Amino acid sequence: MKSVITSIFEFMSKPNRSLTMIQSNRQNYAYSIAFLSLISLSGCGINNKEWNLNTLFEKSKDKFKSNSVVGAQEDNTRIVATSQIIDPAGETISFPGRPVDLALNNSGTILAVKNNTSIVFMSADKHNVIQTLKLPTGGHSFTGITWSSDDQKVWTTDSKGYLRSAKSTNGAYNWDDAILLPGPNTSDKAGSYPGGLTIDDQSGYAYVALSRNNTLGIVNLKTKQLEFQIPVGIAPYTVLVHNSKAYVSNWGGRQPLSGDKTGPSGGSNVVVDPKTGIASSGTVSVIDLKSNKVIKEIDVHLHPSGMIFSPDKTQIYLANANSDLISVIDTRTNAVLKDLSSKPMAELPFGSAPNSVTVSPDGKTLFVANGGNNHIAVIDITSGKVKGLIPTGWYPGAVILSSDGNKLFVANTKGDGSPQTGLRENGINSHDHSGSVSFISVPNSENLREYTIRAATTMRLPKITQSLRLERVNERIVPVPTRPGEKSVFKHVLYIIKENRTYDQLFGDLPQGKGDSSLTHFGRKVTPNHHALAENFVLLDNTYCNGVLSADGHQWTNEGYVTDYIEKSFGGFVRSYPYEGDDALAFASSGFIWDKVLDAGLTFRNYGEFVSAKVEPANASWTQIYNDYKNGTRNVKIKATSKLHTLEPYLCPTFVGFPSSIPDVYRAGEFLKEFREYEKTNSLPNFMIMLLPNDHTTGTREGYPTPRAQVADNDLALGQIVEAVSNSKFWKETAIFVIEDDPQAGLDHVDGRRTVALCISPYTKRGEVISTHYNQNSILRTIELILGLSPMSQFDMIANPMTDCFTSKPNFSPYKALPNQIPLDEMNPKLSALSGKKKFWAKKSMEMELSELDQANEDTLNLILWYSVKGYNTPYPKLARK
Repeated sequence: MKSVITSIFEFMSKPNRSLTMIQSNRQNYAYSIAFLSLISLSGCGINNKEWNLNTLFEKSKDKFKSNSVVGAQEDNTRIVATSQIIDPAGETISFPGRPVDLALNNSGTILAVKNNTSIVFMSADKHNVIQTLKLPTGGHSFTGITWSSDDQKVWTTDSKGYLRSAKSTNGAYNWDDAILLPGPNTSDKAGSYPGGLTIDDQSGYAYVALSRNNTLGIVNLKTKQLEFQIPVGIAPYTVLVHNSKAYVSNWGGRQPLSGDKTGPSGGSNVVVDPKTGIASSGTVSVIDLKSNKVIKEIDVHLHPSGMIFSPDKTQIYLANANSDLISVIDTRTNAVLKDLSSKPMAELPFGSAPNSVTVSPDGKTLFVANGGNNHIAVIDITSGKVKGLIPTGWYPGAVILSSDGNKLFVANTKGDGSPQTGLRENGINSHDHSGSVSFISVPNSENLREYTIRAATTMRLPKITQSLRLERVNERIVPVPTRPGEKSVFKHVLYIIKENRTYDQLFGDLPQGKGDSSLTHFGRKVTPNHHALAENFVLLDNTYCNGVLSADGHQWTNEGYVTDYIEKSFGGFVRSYPYEGDDALAFASSGFIWDKVLDAGLTFRNYGEFVSAKVEPANASWTQIYNDYKNGTRNVKIKATSKLHTLEPYLCPTFVGFPSSIPDVYRAGEFLKEFREYEKTNSLPNFMIMLLPNDHTTGTREGYPTPRAQVADNDLALGQIVEAVSNSKFWKETAIFVIEDDPQAGLDHVDGRRTVALCISPYTKRGEVISTHYNQNSILRTIELILGLSPMSQFDMIANPMTDCFTSKPNFSPYKALPNQIPLDEMNPKLSALSGKKKFWAKKSMEMELSELDQANEDTLNLILWYSVKGYNTPYPKLARK
């Protein structure tokens, strides 16, 4: 392999290089050198002679195959839906759930893991699960677990507003204290949502970050009362205490000032970027515990989360999860000394997500959990440089170190991507996830070198560097440009997001694809247009949703990324369930796909995504609105609004997302009205995003259509839209992409995240099955390439663009929508007309909140859907174990 340095000089010495090309290649080589240099840094006993840069780089090859299927691989690694590889160091133990934090007892023998609905007690030496203690009710909060000084109790915080302790009695742990920490006011039902905590056994007090109260709570452990609250910043995450000072990291930053642009988050207003609506502040509150007052507010970066003192308590190391930076704070001056990048390469796009940090006993080395990269970054504190990487499970959400500094304990929030072993007899649901804990001996020089190569491979760093090295080609027109100099034939993109279906639920009946017809709910009779579009264009049978429900799903579809704020909220989405864009803290600092479009000077229109509905009369029924659609009347007034203020100028005023009382054919009709005007004025926007949500269904709830009728409604709306576009003058320059936001409402035999996706255009191949590995970032990356946009994050860069779906030879034949075979007004029977199992499940539908997105228990809804389409005597793929 030629020396990178030699290659640079050879390149620069050649004549007739354009300035743009030189700048581009300079940057590409700089990326390569930065990566190689980080590996060569001294530390952990590593010296330059031991590290042959070219050899290391050659070893760090991209092992991800273009047709990789999610799950276990022949080499004992696992592929996950984010197009990453999981190959953790050390020993990894899996269990059901999503762990977000962990604490080692003072004797170093027992590890307490804060799981989403339990505490998992594990042996620190044998690495086995000793006991799983389920919470009495609800789930855990986003962080916060610690031991008492005598190791008799472990303290934790939950999503119901309690500070709880579990006590060891007769060799087992049982729940003991339950101290309610009330919410911001008496009428508030969501509660305080307590997070990180510090226990001071000597004084008998606990210091708890109360996220929704925006306070530090001081709890008297003797009286079991919340004694005092100190106002801090927005959404406090955790707290450190030393002597008479407390330090509180504030996820949402400072309190807003007069004139600040703000956005909603968990009942509070947070400071946002006026241009994007994304939370733009992060702070640490310094509190004098003698006066119980904040004496300093330290500005840091975005999403300040996990933090730890240096061994001598003179510094704090703070992870800023939405900025990819570590802040080093001097506790003597209460000021930021410097910032350290946790990214393997400083030039990488956003996406490493450092969210937890620990420090070696000698104070020389930081270990940072990079959630987005699935590794621990090893940072030399003196130089501030990353000196190695340690691969972990999927999304390391917490890391701690044994007191002797010899062993790392890592909570992998998303495990290794595998479903719970033996959970179901047939089919996998996206909620069947496992978490894990990795036990890793702190590596010596040789092991760190091997780990670094492995971690670079698993995070797909070779794929990123390859993308950055592409040389310019002569200008040419192609469907999807992948190299500098290429331009797309497409000038318009329509991006359609749907709700909650797996591949097998719709396409399991297509024999040409990898399907399981026994899991098919809404086959050809219900979805004739989906089937025809998949067969006339391409059938995608290896495409995945990155997320598992709408709270993270709509972030993946719009940003290609999900923040730590969401990843750690699965114990109970107390602050928000942000599918409608109603929480500024849920958004990635890198922005939305439409921000990129607008920054490029292109045009944009939004049809229903991150949109709320104002319906008058508010109690208008599905039947009333459907009759308006059929009769062309406007007895029911529907208006679109958005809690994300930056979207308001781009909304179609009559196209809304939820509620489910609005048929999708109504939504399609509103789009087509504007589309006809675009044809008249030749002004079709470059980028259009649309939500068609009614394949979510409302179960068998009285007053709504049957599940198959609602899915048929969704199918017909899609067919009508494609027919209109393909018969227009814009067809030859338009690409349509369709995908679900998440696949949670059903089962799939390959993986619970495998989903329904479509690629429709004149340049799309015809009648082919495409088994290339795609996900939501693949669609976003393809849109970026078509419209000439830079990638939003590292996840866009590692995703396969959908080039395999396209051909250079267009077929301009238009599509003709197929009529629905299921009446759209096939209504669920009235409860009074039912008996037996039908009545039982109809009652369950009535008990659930189904008018808004994902407010129902998905396991119950999945059962309702199964029985409604399969028959009430057809057994649901039951749990193989409890």
